[in-house]
Amino acid sequence: QVQLVESGGGLVQTGGSLRLSCAASGRSLSQYIIGWFRQAPGKEREFVAVISWTAGWRYYGDFVKGRATIFRDNAKNTVYLQMNSLKPEDTAVYYCAAKDDGTYRVPDEYDSWGQGTQVTVSS
Repeated sequence: QVQLVESGGGLVQTGGSLRLSCAASGRSLSQYIIGWFRQAPGKEREFVAVISWTAGWRYYGDFVKGRATIFRDNAKNTVYLQMNSLKPEDTAVYYCAAKDDGTYRVPDEYDSWGQGTQVTVSS
């Protein structure tokens, strides 16, 4: 099973940017679908973005379209989530997760999860 570690979160002002990283160990990410999810206090975990390592397709949650880019670095076995024009409602713990194939929006279908990284956007 692949191990995932997120980093890059922090405190940023409204309108700012952050680049989150999801570094993998144990196995290559080349066989996985990698998703980013977020969870705010008192809310359910929600889909942010996903990338298929082999096919290269990418999809985004409606609330981040035009503000986020998901991309990969093969050499570093890492997936990134670049987020721009951040809003206070983007405040949450952001998680990356991996699964073999199939649908990508449902958190319960993912097999491996990182520990999360906190993103806080001040108004």
